[in-house]
Amino acid sequence: MGDAEVAVDGLPIVATDVDVVRRETRVLADVDLTIRAARRTFILGPNGSGKSTLLRVLHGLLAPARGRVTWGGSTATPPGQVMVFQRAVLLRRSAAGNIRHALKLAGVRGDEACRRVAEALSTVGLAAIAARPARVLSGGEQQRLALARAWALAPRVLFLDEPTASLDPAATRAVEAIVRDFHALGTTIVMATHNLAQAKRLAEEVVFLDGGRVTEHTAADEFFRSPRSLQARTFLEGERL
Repeated sequence: MGDAEVAVDGLPIVATDVDVVRRETRVLADVDLTIRAARRTFILGPNGSGKSTLLRVLHGLLAPARGRVTWGGSTATPPGQVMVFQRAVLLRRSAAGNIRHALKLAGVRGDEACRRVAEALSTVGLAAIAARPARVLSGGEQQRLALARAWALAPRVLFLDEPTASLDPAATRAVEAIVRDFHALGTTIVMATHNLAQAKRLAEEVVFLDGGRVTEHTAADEFFRSPRSLQARTFLEGERL
C-alpha cells in the first residue's frame, strides 16, 4: 500500500501473491493487485484468463490457495460490497420483491425499504413493472433489476462480471449508464468484460490478465494507446481484426 493510500471502508482492496488452484490447475498465479477507492477498474483478458475468478477473490467469495486479500487493511470481508453476475440471479418474486428481500437481509425494513425499492426501480427505468414476476422479464430488464437491487443496498464497491455479455446494444447502453451513475455517487467499480469498446468508454484503469497472471495494471488511456506487455498487444491486435 502506497504512502498516500488511506485505508477506509474496506478499501483499498489488496491482493498479495494470490494463487487459485482448480483441479490441479493454477487459475490465478502470483497475483499482486491494488484496487483503489472511487475508481472504475476494468479486468480484461482472453477467455479462460481468470477474469471471473479474480473478481470472486477480490469480493471474498473465493479463498485463494496461497497469498491473501485484505480490505482496508483487514483480512475480514467487509460489508458494503455487492456483485452482479453475467446472468442475473433472481428469486421467484416480483421485481420489487427481489429488491425488498435483499434489503430485509441487510436489515432494512419498513418505510425506508419501501423508499429504497421505489428509488432503485425508478433509477433503472423499471418502476412501471415493479409488480411483474422477475423471471419473466427480458434479459436486459433482468440485468437492470440486478443493478437496481445493488443500488438499493448503496454499495461502496460494486463488482460486475461481464454484465452486458448477452445483451443487445440498447440494453448495453442502459446498463452502462447505470454503472456511470453508481460511480458518480462515489461507488468503486470493478468490472470484468470482453468488450473492448465498452472498456474504452468506461474504464479509468485496466488490469490485463493472461494465463491467470496480471501482466499489466495501468491507466486505461495508456493501456489502449501503448500496452507494455506482449500479451496485451497481441490481445488488442486480435480484437481489432
